[in-house]
Amino acid sequence: MSILVTGGAGYIGSHTCVELLNAGYEVVVVDNLVNSSKEALNRVMAITSKSLKFYEADILDKDKLSKIFQNEAIDAVIHFAGLKAVGESVEKPFEYYWNNVTGTLTLCDVMQSFGVKNMVFSSSATVYGAPKSVPIKEDFPLSVTNPYGRTKLMLEDILRDLYVADPTLNTILLRYFNPIGAHKSGMISENPKGIPGNLLPYITQVAIGKLDYLRVFGDDYETPDGSGVRDYIHVVDLAKGHVKAIEKLTQNEGILTYNLGTGIGYSVLDVIKTFSKVSGIDIPYKISKRRAGDIAECYADATLAKKELNWEAKYGLVKMCEDSWRWQKNNPDGYEV
Repeated sequence: MSILVTGGAGYIGSHTCVELLNAGYEVVVVDNLVNSSKEALNRVMAITSKSLKFYEADILDKDKLSKIFQNEAIDAVIHFAGLKAVGESVEKPFEYYWNNVTGTLTLCDVMQSFGVKNMVFSSSATVYGAPKSVPIKEDFPLSVTNPYGRTKLMLEDILRDLYVADPTLNTILLRYFNPIGAHKSGMISENPKGIPGNLLPYITQVAIGKLDYLRVFGDDYETPDGSGVRDYIHVVDLAKGHVKAIEKLTQNEGILTYNLGTGIGYSVLDVIKTFSKVSGIDIPYKISKRRAGDIAECYADATLAKKELNWEAKYGLVKMCEDSWRWQKNNPDGYEV
C-alpha cells in the first residue's frame, strides 16, 4: 500500500514516515522544503534502513502534483503540508489562508482526478477555540481564536462537504494537541528555521546557549501557576496515531474525527522545570504579556481514539524532554552540517 505524505520532510511528517516504513508501507513524500529539510528524509531512511520516494514540489502547483499521482500508484494521502504557527497566522493571515486552504483544495482536486479516495487530515485542537471545560471531547462546540485555527476548521468543513457530495470518500480528521519530543535515535526532530515558534525547541536552544532566555507569554491565566496549560504529546506517539488511522481507512467508514493527545495538561512552567531536571541546566525565563489568540488551558479526552483506533499515547513529559535534549545536543545547528 502506497501512502503519499504531504509535508513529509517536516517535524511530524518525518516521524510519521519512520512509522509508516517500519509498518511495511511504501512512502512517497511531497514537500516544498520551505519549513523543512531534505536531510530529515535521508535520516528517516537511515533510521529504518528502508527507502522512500521524494518529490520537491508545492501542493499549490497542480501540474507538479498531477505528475506525482501519474507516476505513483497512490492508495491514500496523509496531509500535513501547511503553515502552522498561531502567532504568525495573526500577522500574516493571507499567507495562511492561501497556503492551507487553497493548497488543500488543489490536493483534493488532484486526488479526485486520479480516483484516490482516502485521506488522513492533519487538523488541530485549535478548532475548539477557548473550550468551556476540559478535557475536550470530539463533540465539543467548534470555534477558533486565530487564523491558523480558522484554516483548520474551514478545511474540516470542506472535507465534510466533499464527503456529503461523494460518500465513497474516506477521511479521518486527526485533531492533535501539542507535539513535542524527538525520535529516540536523536537523528530527527523539530528543526525550526530562525527563532523557534514552539516551546520546547526554544527551551532546548536556550539550554545549548543559542538563545539567552525563554519568554513565557502570560503568568495571569486562571491556571495553577498562571502560565498556559497544554496537552503535550510525544511526536512518536502522534506518528503512530497516523499509522492507526491509515489502518482504519481500509474499513471504509466515511468521515471520522479523533483527538490525539495524552489527556494530561502541563503548564509552561511545568515543562521548564521538567526539562531543567532532565538536562541538569537551569532555563532562564522572563514573563511577557499574553500572545494574541492564546487560551488558558487545552487538553484532550482521547478515549475515542483508544476505543476505535486502538491507539493511546505511551510517553510522558520526562521522555519528551529527554528525547528533545538528545536531539539538540547531537544536532546543535539542526540539520545544517
